[in-house]
Amino acid sequence: MHFFLLLISVFGILISRNTHVEAHEHHLNSTSGISSDPIDGILWTHIVLMFTAFAILFPTGMVLGLSKSRWHVPVQTFGSILATIGYFLGHAHGGREFSENVHSSFATYVVLFLMSQIGLGVYLRLHLERGPNKWLRPISVKFHRVLGVCVPVIGYIQIVFGVITMNGWCRDGEGDHTGQCLAHFIMGSSFIAYGIISIIVMRLALEFLSRKKKSLDYFDSWIMCIWGCFNTFTEHRIGTPWSHKDYQHTVLGVVWWVGGLVGIYLSRKGQRNIMPALVILFTGYVMSSHAQSTEISRKVHKNFGFALIGAAIAKIVEISFLKDKVITPFHHLCPYLLILSGLLFMGANEEQIVVLEDNNIDAYSYGLVHASIAFLIFLYVHLQIDLYWRSGENDGEPKYNITIGDSRDIPHIPLPMSDPRTSSTISHDDDMMIQNKEGNNLMMDENDNSGNEDHVALLNNESVKIYN
Repeated sequence: MHFFLLLISVFGILISRNTHVEAHEHHLNSTSGISSDPIDGILWTHIVLMFTAFAILFPTGMVLGLSKSRWHVPVQTFGSILATIGYFLGHAHGGREFSENVHSSFATYVVLFLMSQIGLGVYLRLHLERGPNKWLRPISVKFHRVLGVCVPVIGYIQIVFGVITMNGWCRDGEGDHTGQCLAHFIMGSSFIAYGIISIIVMRLALEFLSRKKKSLDYFDSWIMCIWGCFNTFTEHRIGTPWSHKDYQHTVLGVVWWVGGLVGIYLSRKGQRNIMPALVILFTGYVMSSHAQSTEISRKVHKNFGFALIGAAIAKIVEISFLKDKVITPFHHLCPYLLILSGLLFMGANEEQIVVLEDNNIDAYSYGLVHASIAFLIFLYVHLQIDLYWRSGENDGEPKYNITIGDSRDIPHIPLPMSDPRTSSTISHDDDMMIQNKEGNNLMMDENDNSGNEDHVALLNNESVKIYN
């Protein structure tokens, strides 16, 4: 089956190179790059199949692969079949037509990526372990796992490209739409990823951070520092006059890398700190009062800023007052608000604001739509984590003896004594009581049966040596 999918993918690439340009070059708007025709049923089927494959099946198959479930291969195979059918439908539709675009260009790389992943899967399923396969197979296993984790990310990027292409956004027709599109979609996606990673760390990576003696704030600070350096030198185009937005975005970049440096320093030895949260708070404050060309755009950015401020305050409260607590309902607030803020910022680019104005949609109804989508993403991530803990070689989510805030508490370290009959860890005082009780019972039993006092004394002396 995998080999058949490889052949179909190669054949599809060859056909698409010969038919794509000729089929989609007529009656196109010079600004948007799309025709005024409606989307036909074939293209809608393409959208549904591709979304099902890349947003549902491939991530689910990845989770099943990480848990070593027997359902990993069937799910990924079914996803590959849907993706292959959707790929062909994407080049066979009528209705709305498109000029050359980023979605179609990136599709070739997505197909090549999937072919590589399927090829590695076929090789691993053959269980070849002789000759050069002794060293090639372990490398392939690791590479297959890395590619598998990257599939949902690549699928997300392609889905975003598809939405942009379908609506004719982010093109330099009238004004620099490409630049502001990149800023909104990249930064918005970053906040969504930040929220998702926070959930994953909360439910999967506490033990890992404990072993490494690192806190999540340490990695947050590094990312903010690097991203701030990038923004500081890219927000203003050299040779052009400085604008209000240039000043604001450049200073925000400085705040990010300076705050990131402070966070890195304060995160030594796994310590928690509020510097990343403060950076988010300042960013939210600026964005809530960000100057915009229209009233509805100002309100959408204001909602985005408030969501960021809420996430920052939630994180500060969590670090300051709940760091010695296990996971509580309050710990879920910050990740959700980060996801919501990312969606709001992605939906605040100029062309989407024009759509809102043309359809008489207010900013707050628009914000509630994003809040609903954020709930779905939040639920989806938790469901995938639950699937990981309840599938394959896992037997339910473990109950770690570790708190959210103190990464120095390494879980599963055995105490000095444990019950050899149950292998469960017990405290030193409880163990002393158990051993003394057993020693007394043994002495009574020995005296009753054999009267071997020397043996009992020797046993008691050995017990004293152990505890002393």
